[in-house]
Amino acid sequence: MFAKAFRVKSNTAIKGSDRRKLRADVTAAFPTLGTDQVTELVPGKEELNVVKLYTHRGDAVTVYVSGGNPILFELEKNLYPTVYTLWSYPDLLPTFTTWPLVLEKLVGGADLMLPGIVVPPAGLPQVQKGDLCAIALVGNRAPVAVGVAAMPTSEMLTSGLKGRGFSVLHTYQDYLWRSGDKSSPPSAAPLAPDPPDPSEEKGSVQADVRHLTLEGVEEENGEVQQVCGEKTLSDTSEDPSVGLNPDPTDSKTLQEQMDELLQRCFLHALKGRVRKADLPLLTSTLLGSHMFSCCPDGRQLDIKKSSYRKLSKFLQHMQQEQIIQVKELSKGVESIVAVDWKHPRITSFVMPEPSPTSQTVQEGSREQPYHPPDIKPLYCVPASMTLLFQEAGHKKGRVLEGSEVRTIIINYAKKNDLVDADNKNLVKLDPILCDSILEKSEQHAVVKLSWDSLLTRCLEKLQPAYQVTFPGQEPVVKKGKICPIDITLAQRSYNKKVTLVRNLEAYGLDPCAVAATLQQRCQASTTVTPAPGAKDGLQVQIQGNQVHHLGRLLLEEYQLPRKHIQGLEKAPKPGKKK
Repeated sequence: MFAKAFRVKSNTAIKGSDRRKLRADVTAAFPTLGTDQVTELVPGKEELNVVKLYTHRGDAVTVYVSGGNPILFELEKNLYPTVYTLWSYPDLLPTFTTWPLVLEKLVGGADLMLPGIVVPPAGLPQVQKGDLCAIALVGNRAPVAVGVAAMPTSEMLTSGLKGRGFSVLHTYQDYLWRSGDKSSPPSAAPLAPDPPDPSEEKGSVQADVRHLTLEGVEEENGEVQQVCGEKTLSDTSEDPSVGLNPDPTDSKTLQEQMDELLQRCFLHALKGRVRKADLPLLTSTLLGSHMFSCCPDGRQLDIKKSSYRKLSKFLQHMQQEQIIQVKELSKGVESIVAVDWKHPRITSFVMPEPSPTSQTVQEGSREQPYHPPDIKPLYCVPASMTLLFQEAGHKKGRVLEGSEVRTIIINYAKKNDLVDADNKNLVKLDPILCDSILEKSEQHAVVKLSWDSLLTRCLEKLQPAYQVTFPGQEPVVKKGKICPIDITLAQRSYNKKVTLVRNLEAYGLDPCAVAATLQQRCQASTTVTPAPGAKDGLQVQIQGNQVHHLGRLLLEEYQLPRKHIQGLEKAPKPGKKK
């Protein structure tokens, strides 16, 4: 569903009544979640946004965003968790396991075929047709996809694990995941070890996955949806290199090991991930978005198996050591409001070396800084001026730079002895120049022009064009004048002002990204809507007169030339209300 980019319709803060309704909907949809867990997922008064969007197929989806990450999405009045939520609550849904090489197919929009399912020794989870399920990879219980069962478990087994098993809605690495912080799945050990993989079958398993055929191809809206499957992988087994690493602390009890792992992940998160700007930070966000990600490969962080039993009790202990300060900013919701980064336990903590895989993922997901395009004005030869330019070898429609036009005109005048002998600053007009640059009423009255006037008139008569060059890309030439970024003010109900911005795409700016930045800087709601009268164009709407903030963003941060921005003069004057 999110295999391709989606279009955001609106992005607004949730209302109090809608927040309570969402909490009730989550409780009804996921009865395994306790009251405390529902409160952590849908906090009482923390920032929670409602994003309405359209997928590339036209499906209307509502996404709930908390802490910068999408946590839930709603489709046709059904609520689904995202992978970010499942990483915090890995047992929320019945989980099926597949092979790592299949993930690439799922990210590309394929459904999961039953031959790609790995059957654990305890058997498959019991589900009915239409049940919501999670999909994980062999060796890691952290889900990487969310889907709906296409048939009950009993039918899967009686069919010999053939056919389509799950309709996949959302995956790790798809565009919904990219709208969050793009973190990688935490390392969560399977509840039961997967069967070992005999060395003689290793090559055949990889070959089978590599040559998976695509079944169930169906056409929707002119696009082909491919469904992954065919070769039977359930009879094969996992690579022995994938799985639990031997724990060097076997001499310690399980509880002592978990206490040590908990403190290690906590210190790693504070030293390497949490920044002062992140505070106050929800304790649930610290655990779900930071501590789980700091868990070493092959180990699973489970607070219930530690001596603390609960996250709140562990954080109270850390507060007693004066590492952090925890406060209940809203009823029943705790947040970390201060961190002592100079505490000896933090300063002495040695950051582990990142694994090559996680390092590659982080490098690939890092956002590239915006660089403004190089915009060069050009001129196109019209039919009325073909005779003037044909001596220089340029036909109708040829695109030229201003310096080239100047050189051609000067050479034409000198070659045809049109420079006035008495005054070198004047040029006599021959019939070709008259027809090219003079109005009909002037053709008998004007016989000479200065060089400046001649060149200016010539450039005005040429058809405008421009060349846009984005960093690292080939130049693109387009006819006409480039539309400036247009900033306007509009009046809405109750005499409220809003700021509208159009034509951001022409300068390589993503309207959704600009809206998100402005929402944080202006502390005002933003909406991205189709621009009236512009095909496929979008406009950003910001509550209030935000021209000043917008100007600083475009001029100082994005470094766009002022001549390409229209409407900056509409910023509120000093001393006046917005």
